[in-house]
Amino acid sequence: MLQCVDIAGTSTRRIPLSVLDQSLVTAGHVPAQAIRDSVTLARACEGFGYHRYWVSEHHGNAAMAGSAPEVLLGALAMATRTMRIGSAGVILPHYAPLKVAEQFRVLEALAPGRIDLGLGRGPGADRQTAYALRPDALDNPVSMSAMDSFPANVEDTLALVRGEPLGDDHVFAGVFAQPRGPTAPQPWILGSGKYSARLAGHLGLPFCQAHFFGSDSEASQAIGAYRAGFRASPTLTEPLVGLCLIAMAAPTSAEAERLFLSYVPWRLSRDAGRMVPLQQPEHAIAAAVGLDQDTIQRLRKTAVFGTPDEVFARIAGLKTGYEIDEMVILAPAYELSVRMASYGLIAGINQTQATDDRPARASEFWL
Repeated sequence: MLQCVDIAGTSTRRIPLSVLDQSLVTAGHVPAQAIRDSVTLARACEGFGYHRYWVSEHHGNAAMAGSAPEVLLGALAMATRTMRIGSAGVILPHYAPLKVAEQFRVLEALAPGRIDLGLGRGPGADRQTAYALRPDALDNPVSMSAMDSFPANVEDTLALVRGEPLGDDHVFAGVFAQPRGPTAPQPWILGSGKYSARLAGHLGLPFCQAHFFGSDSEASQAIGAYRAGFRASPTLTEPLVGLCLIAMAAPTSAEAERLFLSYVPWRLSRDAGRMVPLQQPEHAIAAAVGLDQDTIQRLRKTAVFGTPDEVFARIAGLKTGYEIDEMVILAPAYELSVRMASYGLIAGINQTQATDDRPARASEFWL
């Protein structure tokens, strides 16, 4: 478990650090390598002591290879032993609740007590690709009826994955998801806006805010909406909030700046709807030099880069400011070794210096 201290130097309650892996496609490598890299990275992050390892779902995307998190999670279940693993998230409007519940019941059988079922509203694909996923939909990319039924489909998925009856008046009364068992996946609602946040609160589910998608104000509004509308449920008596952010640490400030600049062109391309592989650092940095500096400064506000001390100080500030229970870290570096090193630095910052018999500093936490 992670021990974290705040900027004032007094211990906060223990919180876990977790990982979001988008199975990034990198220039010069086949997309299939990104899936194999995800398994390698998961093993490393378990060794570093991370609490959760989540994989994302994207379709028809040249930048991200993770199109089937439920399949990748099967490999991760076999490659890890103690770390929770899950989806961030399954795009429910593309699928029937029963099929999602069956997939995650199988995963729960493989790794009992370690599976998270993160659900999102999507779409996670361009219009044509989304339509190909649901060719029976009435509209493109996901029919309005599918989007409008998202809350009801979440409730059906929860009941099926938990082994609860759907109700005598339900059209699928008596249907259940196999394999049954004594444990069930932990459900999460994932999103960047108030709609998903309010739904998570209404259903009494944990909520993870995608901070890297928007601004600080959008994150604040979504988290505020979640807390304001939270209703206790049989599985969660008080709000549980995660915050997912871009964060990469390097031994020096100069190297951290290099990591940031190599990420900028890829991020701006994605924001413009152009999904391209992550470029080699020297090529990406050359492209970043010619970009508008105001745009780069805007990205700096939602991304955390620096030395381990600098990264942790920012993470601690976000945790305190938003009253976050968990921090989920996404590290979009070109080299797998750099991603692994960054996660290791963040997890192990000052651990050899930290002792229980002296005052804590703002930059210290240990596993």
